[in-house]
Order: sequence, then C-alpha cells, then structure tokens
Amino acid sequence: MEQERSRVIQEFVPGKQVTLAHVIANPDAMLYTKLGIKEAGAIGILTLTPTETAIIAADIATKAASVELGFLDRFTGSLIVVGDVSAVEMAVEAVNEVLSRKLRFTPALVTKS
Repeated sequence: MEQERSRVIQEFVPGKQVTLAHVIANPDAMLYTKLGIKEAGAIGILTLTPTETAIIAADIATKAASVELGFLDRFTGSLIVVGDVSAVEMAVEAVNEVLSRKLRFTPALVTKS
C-alpha cells in the first residue's frame, strides 16, 4: 500500500527591514585587504530587505556623513561604508532612522565592535 506524501514548499517573502547594522571601529588592516576596500578608521555593514534598498541606503549614508562606499550589492542587499569612526556611526544610524521613519522599515539594533 503506497502512502501519500505531502510536500512542503518554503518561500522567502522579504519584509521591509534593516536586518543588520554594525560598525567595526579600528579594524585590523587584513580585513580591508580581504574585503578589497580602502583602509579607513571604521567599517559600517548593513544588510537590507528588499535588497534594492541598498541603493537608497547608500544615498542616505553618503549624504548623512563623510563616508565612502566600500561595497554595494543590490542583489543581496549588502552595503559597506568606510570612513572615520564617528562618520561611519552617524551614517549607519542615519540609514536605520530614515528608513524606519520615512519608509516604515523595521530598524535593526546598531551594534559595534
């Protein structure tokens, strides 16, 4: 007797959220080398959904503080900004705040190391 099998299909439906907002202050020089980005005082890392939001976040970050884009990927929602520690903190916090307030995104806790 053949048993009926059920199939479960999982689907990823992204919400509007900042999923990671982290500042690395004074990272080791090797990290810059491995990432292939310019050395600075700090690295800010953000991941966002929907992924295209990385473009908007880059605009917000560069207007909010004196940071440079280290990496932006609109297909994964990854954004890396570099600059001095206070500028990177200001940029990451601005992205979180503007997306939350103006576009009703769920913000992330800004973490630091």
